[in-house]
Amino acid sequence: MENFIVSARKYRPSTFKTIVGQTSITTTLKNAIRQNQVAQAFLFCGPRGVGKTTCARILAKTINCKNRTDDGEACNQCESCLSFNNSASFNIFELDAASNNSVDAIRNLVEQVRIPPQGATYKVYIIDEVHMLSTQAFNAFLKTLEEPPVYAKFILATTEKHKIIPTILSRCQIFDFKRIKIHDMVEHLAYVASQENVSFEKEALDVIGQKADGSLRDALSIFDQAVSYSDGNITYQHIIENLNILDYDYFFQIIQHIYNEDIAQVLVQFNEIIEKGFDGQIFIDGISEHLRNLIVCKLQVEHIVETGDNIKKQFIEQAKTMNVPLMLSYLDIFNRCNASYKTANNKRLHVELALMIAASIKNKQKQSSTGNLSDSKEKISPTSTNTPKPATTPPTQSTQSFNRQERITNPVMKTVQIKNILHNNTPS
Repeated sequence: MENFIVSARKYRPSTFKTIVGQTSITTTLKNAIRQNQVAQAFLFCGPRGVGKTTCARILAKTINCKNRTDDGEACNQCESCLSFNNSASFNIFELDAASNNSVDAIRNLVEQVRIPPQGATYKVYIIDEVHMLSTQAFNAFLKTLEEPPVYAKFILATTEKHKIIPTILSRCQIFDFKRIKIHDMVEHLAYVASQENVSFEKEALDVIGQKADGSLRDALSIFDQAVSYSDGNITYQHIIENLNILDYDYFFQIIQHIYNEDIAQVLVQFNEIIEKGFDGQIFIDGISEHLRNLIVCKLQVEHIVETGDNIKKQFIEQAKTMNVPLMLSYLDIFNRCNASYKTANNKRLHVELALMIAASIKNKQKQSSTGNLSDSKEKISPTSTNTPKPATTPPTQSTQSFNRQERITNPVMKTVQIKNILHNNTPS
């Protein structure tokens, strides 16, 4: 029986242009090779499965290629390229820092660096998972990394950049690899499927891309698993059954029942999900992501929704019937449910309570709005606008001096007869 090779190894890129989703990095490296400005040390960092080690191998092969193309690619035909492709190169070394993290391992590496390359221009050392090196090993490596021989090049790869000491970082050119987009992964999976004569549905590849979470290696592993399960005919139904993924239809139906305030149907749909073996945590995460996508589509920025085109159209149609404040209220309810889910004793009842509260929130908003309207009508009544206010007597003035208060009263005016004023000679 012929040995099976997984797709992640069988379709591993061999040139810079075949690397998926890292165009800015590959362009920089090719220009550096063409201009003969290759640095002495590189640090490739980023999440798993995005091409760090693959890019390091291609860089090591390309700088030793004797017949490079005009755009800085390896020819894959010279003696150096052929020996590298056959894993027989004496000038390219790979070291796993996870199992060689001691000072002695680095000392042996430093001793090997002193030997010049044989039949090649450079001697390249690829150190994978370099963050696993101990502090003493890093310190032993510093001087060689800063002033290596002219023929020595170092390529360090890690998934945890923050664990590397700053003195190592300052001696390397740092390249940050990004997560691969779903669109790029789907295109690569479609290419692999065409090479393997596997029929597929685009929606199925979209689900694989979402499940891979930015890692192309994980996507290819899921693809191999799906091919074995579906016998070479990958469909959307096969993928959700094989990967134990909740179908989008459940979330569309439950959100619609919540919007229609149909609590009975909401509970029936959730019971069906539980009977299929799905955990309540998976359901909460899924419906929260569904509401997020609805809000995004309502705000007309649907290009950031990472789903297939058909599913995206369904999101847009359902978002048209709702408003953003209501969907934010739904999302807040499930977010609070998610925060207290692990500490709940009856987890099923905990989720059902959140569903029932969400299904009745529209009715509460209506009652509160009608209550506020009646209160405002009572405050502004027609009888209260025309009644004059009663006259109030002026307050008695008082002055305060130290601890004694004196009462000051207004002087009382006395009436005097006019004839008395006329007969009186004294001025009044």
